[in-house]
Amino acid sequence: MKLNQVLSSINQVEKSKFISCLDKLCSGAMHDDKQLAKSVSKIDGQIKNASGSEITALFSLVSSYFKKEIQDQIAMSGAQIGLLINILTRDGNSIARTSWIETLYNKEWSNLKKSSKELQVEIDSSENSDEFDRGMQLSIYRDCLKVAFLNDEKINREAKITDDERSILNVLADRLNISMDEASAIEHIIDPVPQNNALDGLNVLREMGVLFINRKRSEVFVADEVVAILNELQGKELADKHTLRILRSLSDAELSNILKHYGKKVRGIERTEKIHEIIHSRVAIRHILHRDIFGSNETQNQRKERLKALITDLDLSVDKIGTTLGDRIDVIINTLNKSANDEFEALSAAGFKELYSTLQIHFPKLEKLLKSEFELEDSEELDTDKLRALSITPVDILYLLSNDQIKVVRDKMSLSKRGNARQLILESFANANDKLIENYPALAKRNLASLKSAGIEIAEAEIGVKFEEITKEIFETLNLVVDEDIRKVINTAKDKADIIISLSDNDVIIGEAKTCKNGDFAKYSTTSRQVKAYVTRCENQGKRVAQVLIIAPSFSNDFVESAEMDTEVNISLLEAQGLKLIYDAFKARRHPKFSARLLTKGGLLKAELIAKNI
Repeated sequence: MKLNQVLSSINQVEKSKFISCLDKLCSGAMHDDKQLAKSVSKIDGQIKNASGSEITALFSLVSSYFKKEIQDQIAMSGAQIGLLINILTRDGNSIARTSWIETLYNKEWSNLKKSSKELQVEIDSSENSDEFDRGMQLSIYRDCLKVAFLNDEKINREAKITDDERSILNVLADRLNISMDEASAIEHIIDPVPQNNALDGLNVLREMGVLFINRKRSEVFVADEVVAILNELQGKELADKHTLRILRSLSDAELSNILKHYGKKVRGIERTEKIHEIIHSRVAIRHILHRDIFGSNETQNQRKERLKALITDLDLSVDKIGTTLGDRIDVIINTLNKSANDEFEALSAAGFKELYSTLQIHFPKLEKLLKSEFELEDSEELDTDKLRALSITPVDILYLLSNDQIKVVRDKMSLSKRGNARQLILESFANANDKLIENYPALAKRNLASLKSAGIEIAEAEIGVKFEEITKEIFETLNLVVDEDIRKVINTAKDKADIIISLSDNDVIIGEAKTCKNGDFAKYSTTSRQVKAYVTRCENQGKRVAQVLIIAPSFSNDFVESAEMDTEVNISLLEAQGLKLIYDAFKARRHPKFSARLLTKGGLLKAELIAKNI
């Protein structure tokens, strides 16, 4: 979840530690940073009173200072904080209940202890050996790590490993073919990670400004921007979900080469187990792509050609693939790191929901797989809104399924067998929504015959929900902020608003999408009671309702007059055909100009005039 979204979902007290850290950083950096000083002066130096978007902008300006600050604090905080950061930065763990983080911590600790014992046995077996075998390599690393940890005691300081020492140890581990999970297990032998009190560690991280804790829901939030910084500090260039995509695109022989390089077992291991082992070994993706997947006899040109083919297999959209091996690795890593926004935009909210539902039909255990791979709590209710908050994209979900499983879905959907199967599936759902937008007025009128003639198969019972989803998609295309987080907060079992559009941190538009089969929409009294309840709910959450917008096929004269005369709320009316007209005009312009304020004029909006001025 982006920082701005996190800030909008917690209260002032829960923001306080982060605000204090930000204030301190800004105060220290303003003298040397004119842009930062200008931004702080705009809010009169009162960061605690700044809006969520202003705080996010300030954080962006001081992120490099923030990185240095928490790097120093983490280095002094001990092994427990390191283990917690490893957990919190993994895919799916940036939003979780504190009790679930404690569960994951205990599980990780148990695995660490088990691995430490196994490695200690290997190390002990090499004590009387003169061979430079696996046990000897582990023994050398352990001895060096022990010196790095304990040498502070010689000068009467607390034993710890500094950043400089750790960077040397990382190089040593790499040259000795020791994976990061093995390095952590060896460190546990020398500097044991505390077994309990994970909650104390979370509070330490909160004091640093690394995370937020919602006390009411006992929920931890780590903003995406902070996760990116923590990954940099861990030397992690790619999220596990992106590493998974690369591994899924490799051959069995290449996966085996990676495992062999780190002395892992290969024989009798299934492909899925190989991928799982590599992911959890925390092998650096740069090492995998630079050397680990290749045989020792492969030339530099062969390696570059393999990466060129991998860029194609991953369906990465790039202008240049680079000339050297390092260039091509940079292209793969940078493109995947920037892919999230594009992948969410490839499918609308409705398309994402449709894809997820279809995959669940073909693979009923999909939700269980998602919870397992992304370490989500078993009791967690999963939907596409939750997945979006966790930055899990439609493409991420498709790559959770094996290549064979994806081919099964492709074939059941009667898609072409040529090209990237995952991309074909994705495009099919994007195309389905394009059809619904094209026939948006017919959808509003519940005209099943017209929809069917356009090749759209839909049950009548689904039309209302689908109309709401497609309306959201149109608004998103118009660059309006459809805010699902606020909608969830204000909705109750009785009162459920269709659409919330955020104009700013505090101002919103409430949208209602109404279908009508015969004639004009005329139910004003019922509709006004609904929207007034939503307005009250929004205002109770500290939001100002700038306008209520009702979209329907057409409105009766009485409905229009009642809306114009209503003194309790400001209501705008927009016909479905008119919204489609605005959408078409927006898509037709190279540089369209559209503002949500155009929807706040009140009464029956003149769509033709709005479309003309886009």
